Amino acid sequence: MKLIVGLGNIGKEYEHTRHNVGFDTIDVLASMLNVSFKEEKAFKGSIATVNLSGHKAILLKPSTYMNLSGDSLILVMKYYKIDIDDLIVISDDLDMVAGKVRLRFKGSAGGHNGLKSIINNLQTDSFKRIKIGIDKDKFIPIVDWVLGHPSPSDKEALNKSYIHVAEVLKDYILYEDDKRLATKIAN
Repeated sequence: MKLIVGLGNIGKEYEHTRHNVGFDTIDVLASMLNVSFKEEKAFKGSIATVNLSGHKAILLKPSTYMNLSGDSLILVMKYYKIDIDDLIVISDDLDMVAGKVRLRFKGSAGGHNGLKSIINNLQTDSFKRIKIGIDKDKFIPIVDWVLGHPSPSDKEALNKSYIHVAEVLKDYILYEDDKRLATKIAN
């Protein structure tokens, strides 16, 4: 069983902000797969279960806010006995142009508090993560930038990325192949 986690912050004030690209991507994936999220207080998040031609996955949106994302993720992993090799996390990245997508199989948090929380909970940085660029503005404080809404052109680039990543993840659920995942993300 795969666990696909989209990072973001809950609440209307954070909807479709740059920091919520993980939520937005996983919402597109859920829509493609025709599944709905259900709040699960025991897991500190919203979960959608997927069964795609016998291949199962759980989609998770932690409701812990970004900085405690790992608290939700670890509860789901332990309950469902999900191996770390079956985990994929989707997050924003300030160091890439808006809409650029990159897959990493391990690495530091790079200043991202959601990834830092996950690394702390897992006690390793060796897990798959899909990063979606949100760019940055050197004249705007980082916290204001990530919690702000993208410009119309950045929003268009991000929307294309959400669809691309969702299609790749749908394929990944079916084929469960890391090399295929890497090739498709790059295209």
